[in-house]
Amino acid sequence: MLASWYDEQGPAADVLHVGELPDPVPGPGEVRVRVTVSGVNPGDTKKRRGWLGSSMPFPRVIPHSDAAGVIDAVGAQVDAHRAGQRVWVYGAQSYRPFGTAAQYTVVPDHQAAPLPDHLSDELGASLGIPGIPGITAHRTVFADGPVDGQLVLVHGVLGGVGSLAARLAHWAGATVIATVRRTPDLDHIDPAVVSHAIALDTGDPAAAIRSYAPRGVDRIIEVALSDNADLDNAVAANNAVIAAYATRTDRTEIPFWPLLFNNVTLRLLGSDDFPAEAKRQAARDLTSAAAAGALTVADRYPLDDIAKAHDRVDAGGGHGRILLTIPQ
Repeated sequence: MLASWYDEQGPAADVLHVGELPDPVPGPGEVRVRVTVSGVNPGDTKKRRGWLGSSMPFPRVIPHSDAAGVIDAVGAQVDAHRAGQRVWVYGAQSYRPFGTAAQYTVVPDHQAAPLPDHLSDELGASLGIPGIPGITAHRTVFADGPVDGQLVLVHGVLGGVGSLAARLAHWAGATVIATVRRTPDLDHIDPAVVSHAIALDTGDPAAAIRSYAPRGVDRIIEVALSDNADLDNAVAANNAVIAAYATRTDRTEIPFWPLLFNNVTLRLLGSDDFPAEAKRQAARDLTSAAAAGALTVADRYPLDDIAKAHDRVDAGGGHGRILLTIPQ
């Protein structure tokens, strides 16, 4: 099969190779998917770079966790009728060496979710952990219960997780308030999803948020806890939840006592280790949201340009949502 891989960590152009590798074979409980589109995520590029001092988890890695394609072979203990089914794939390279930047990938049966016929492969490959980082976004919004009728504040709403979290919260009946880093970014907000948007470079973003949420917000989707902890404290309602999936400082300070007296829950989210049932529920809801037209697709590159795609994700381009088209 044609694939991309790396045998050592480093800059994309230096370590990513494209060539032929043996076709994988599904084992018990697994399916093999002929990949049409592979998702490139920030998590993939961090693994390739050795982010936070991480080392090579396996001697050779085929990157990427997300994809869309067709099941073409099944292992023992898998329903044979799954062969020929269109699917979208998540978590292919979570604790496994070979992901989706290849013509074939093998994953556990439950990590290949059925893709409705009227949805494109490009959209399917944008649904996973964190491309349009679907499962992470789903968990930030729903880990603490339904959001129907609630006020949800989404920081970094133009980013990969933030953009999808906003769409999922709106789809589920919440009123979405969002922030962006700079005032010019407000021009890129989707008013059909976000009711009110605030730029963090304004004089008093907390007052601006409170003008739309006088009693405070019920949920906060947080991309930079180290930067926003005081702001979050200023706008959180009593019993609010701060769902944080990223921070800029490894040892992040928070205003502990004000948050405590406001009964705020701080939920930290690491996507690779979400409970299995949470991932399956996210897959079901993401498929439903996509079928309802609530989600969008990402930009595309050919497999031969995988290094360019990784560099663009590292630079924050495409809101962290890039796809690779796999030759058939």
